[in-house]
This record gives sequence, C-alpha cells and structure tokens, in this order.
Amino acid sequence: MHDTLPLLQNSTFPTIHRKQLEILQLNLGYLCNLSCTHCHVNASPKRTELMDKETIDLILAFAVQNQIKTFDLTGGAPEMNPHFRYLVTQATQLKVKVIDRCNLVILEEENFEDLAEFLAQHKVEIVASLPCYLEDNVDKQRGKGTFLRSISALKRLNALGYGQENSDLQLNLVFNPQGANLPPAQKNLEQRYKQHLLAQFGIMFNQLFAITNVPIQRFGSVLMSHGEFEAYMQLLLDNYQVANLEGLMCRNTLSIDWQGFVYDCDFNQMLQLPLGNQTGKTHLRDLNFENLAQQTIYTLQHCYACTAGQGSSCGGALQ
Repeated sequence: MHDTLPLLQNSTFPTIHRKQLEILQLNLGYLCNLSCTHCHVNASPKRTELMDKETIDLILAFAVQNQIKTFDLTGGAPEMNPHFRYLVTQATQLKVKVIDRCNLVILEEENFEDLAEFLAQHKVEIVASLPCYLEDNVDKQRGKGTFLRSISALKRLNALGYGQENSDLQLNLVFNPQGANLPPAQKNLEQRYKQHLLAQFGIMFNQLFAITNVPIQRFGSVLMSHGEFEAYMQLLLDNYQVANLEGLMCRNTLSIDWQGFVYDCDFNQMLQLPLGNQTGKTHLRDLNFENLAQQTIYTLQHCYACTAGQGSSCGGALQ
C-alpha cells in the first residue's frame, strides 16, 4: 500500500531509535459508530475486525512481565469491542493507567448509556475527539448531528467530575485540521476552545491536543482525489523541525493491532510496516522485550507529519 504513494525528492526521514518502552497503544478493532473524513484507520460501522479475549489476556500478561505503565486504547471506537470493559477492569487492577480515545458520540449510543459512569469508576483518562468547537465544522468532518451529541456527552462527563478543577478524572480534547493544513499553535487554540465551550455550553476540560493529520488511508485518499497529496507532503517536509525527533511517540510506545501484531506506531500499523528493521510482521507472543531498546524504528515519508511545525503525537504538540 505504501509503495503506491507519490514520493518527494529529498524526503528520506532521519534514522531514529527506540527508548525505554512505557506505553502500549492497543487498537481494539476497526469497528466504529462513525466514519470521519480524517480517520487514518478507515474505521466505520461496517468493519468487523475486533481484538479477541485471548489476545487481550496475552497483552495483560506482557504488561505484568515487563512493567508497562500505560494502555492507550484506540480503534475504531475501542468501546465497541465486546471485551473493552474486561480489559479496563483487569488493567486498573494491575495499576496500569488506561487512556480511552473516545469519539464522545459513542457515549450517546444505545447500549452504551452507562459507559461514562464505567469510565469514571475506573478513573480512565479520556482523550476525546472534538475536531472543532464550531458545529458546522464538526458535522462536516464527522457527520450531521455529531457536534450536538458530542456536547451532550461532554456535559455528562463534566457532571461525573471529568475536566473539573481538583478532580483526578482527566478529560482532554483532540483537534484535527479540516483539510491539508498544519494545526495552529496548540496553547492559543486551547484557550479559544476553553473560552467558547465554557461560555456557550458550560463545558470544562483539562487540555487540548492539536494533532496533525497523517496522509494515509482515508485522509490520504481524500488528498489524492483532490489533487492535494503532493502539496500536503511538501508542506510537511518544508516545516520539518529536527527538535521534534526527541519527543516522537514511537520512541516509547508500541502499537498492537487487533490480531496481536506489533508495530512502531499506529500509522505504521495501518500501512502494515514491520516492527523496526524486521523483514516480516512480529506477533506479541514472539516479541523479545530485551531487544527493543535502541531498536531502529521503521520510518517513511508519512513520518514528517509528526515532525512538522510544533510537532504532533497522540499527546498533542511536541513543543
């Protein structure tokens, strides 16, 4: 798949190496209640790929053996995996921090009415996608009616203590640009989000993560169809900042897909790029933890999305 993408001159990404592993980002499956235009996973209500309990138990055992500190749960909508609550319950009993990358609308869906309370009970950190604070922009990117449903979900989370001062329930929001642009300065945008959401809806949250759209899968296809792919890649390349290399998320994180195969990051997972300098895919059951330190990370030109401008990671800007 990645071999079909147009290449730019002088676009060889610098060699980078892994640090100490701290985070497992678990893709629990590609099933989702939404089909967002910026989605790099091609998630949708029609997808059927879901992580099974055997793989989840393998991950839990790996975390105990190797003292993993954090599970970062993603999808699709990770909450739609039938073993989601089992995983969260087991992880919190093991004192592993759990992050749920939530699209907010899932909290309003039928059969998920008590999900917000479950997340609060287990003190799950919520990283919630709200690609803009304006209704028209959100509905354009995620589907008609999603903004107001997201606002309703945020109010429920606030009522449970999420995002409130002096609360240990963390609620962070995620911004994605509408098109082939880099995100604006994260701190300034965070202030605009906070002022608007508080004034208009009485909503509070902790931090805003401004994340650059990576030109693969659905977003890459949109760029190609509009004739914007090469221009966007050139934008990323022109705004490359060497200082961002130090904080790249792939250096302390592994991505695990719904079948248990391991990748350097979630984007590499979508492109089926093998872990590090391996010649084929690596399953978690065959992973040698000791060999991870200082392992070369598999990079291609899409990696410039994480190093352009203020930088980008699953935790927002790098500088």
